[in-house]
Amino acid sequence: MRRPDKRKLRLLPKRKPLHPAYQGDEAVEAICDMIRRIPRGWVATYGQVATMAGMPRRARLVGRVLQRLDPAIKIPWHRVVNAKGEISYSLSRNGGDALQRRLLEKEGIKFDANNRLDLDRCRWLD
Repeated sequence: MRRPDKRKLRLLPKRKPLHPAYQGDEAVEAICDMIRRIPRGWVATYGQVATMAGMPRRARLVGRVLQRLDPAIKIPWHRVVNAKGEISYSLSRNGGDALQRRLLEKEGIKFDANNRLDLDRCRWLD
């Protein structure tokens, strides 16, 4: 069995295969490459990242990959929001949702009274 290349992304334990067209690291690399391209002060939706990574209609896959990433990996995960322009709140995020909002506000993203950001204004279009 080959030892994993240290330069590749480290993931937390895997559960089931990600997508038939992409196996393991290929899907993770494609998703992370797209997220790395999102400029400071802009956001993309989970579905948008999936489509741009060559996996249309796989928004949940993007969420699973982000949830399982090793915290030591430096990608701007906080720039990915849901299709409503909201941060996806969940108890399983262990406070990551509040951190995400703080990081976005630090980059100049403004939220309205309903905790939504203006996707027409903030969405990154590559």
